[in-house]
Amino acid sequence: MAQAVAGYPVTLKAELTSPPGRWLWLVKWLLGIPHFIILAFLWLAAFVVTVVAFFAILFTGKYPKGLFDFNVGVMRWTWRVEFWSYGVLATDKYPPFSLWPADYPADIQVEYPEKLSRGLIFVKWLLAMPHGIIVSIFTGGFFGWQWNNLKVKLPGLAYILALFAGIYLLFTGKYPEEIFKLTVGMHWWGYRVSAYAGLMTDKYPPFRLWD
Repeated sequence: MAQAVAGYPVTLKAELTSPPGRWLWLVKWLLGIPHFIILAFLWLAAFVVTVVAFFAILFTGKYPKGLFDFNVGVMRWTWRVEFWSYGVLATDKYPPFSLWPADYPADIQVEYPEKLSRGLIFVKWLLAMPHGIIVSIFTGGFFGWQWNNLKVKLPGLAYILALFAGIYLLFTGKYPEEIFKLTVGMHWWGYRVSAYAGLMTDKYPPFRLWD
């Protein structure tokens, strides 16, 4: 499946492996450690790139193409790892260590804008706040509780649903297609918001999971 909204510049590719293995998902937390470490540094770099892009847009109205491609690559790498691991658990094909498109069942594309609003860069973070609340429910940070000064945060709905899919897969050998569609829709919403808040598009994200 490829998630897209007509006229919106963020497209998410997600192809469910038929089916993933029953048990491999139990050790993906270990197998994914190299990716998790690299992504931590990549997202730090992406933040710096976004700050540089802010000033470039302010003075030129353009997002430098090389910086844009880098940040899209970070999003792409992240989506592959989420798709393979506990974000969706929809494939056993190990994600490539790459920022660029590859033969993989998960991918993301963001259309490069030729011109961006100079004024919007100051308020996109504010305009994206309603989406931010929804995305936090989907992907984490919204649920939790506090006990004896110990704060505990629960994973978002997408990760909880993926866990249910993994348990179902373990006992039946099948991945529930409705859960697959729902988790992919939640992540896709998050990436649309990331692209908008990250100054990569001026088009406001739609409030829906699918086309």
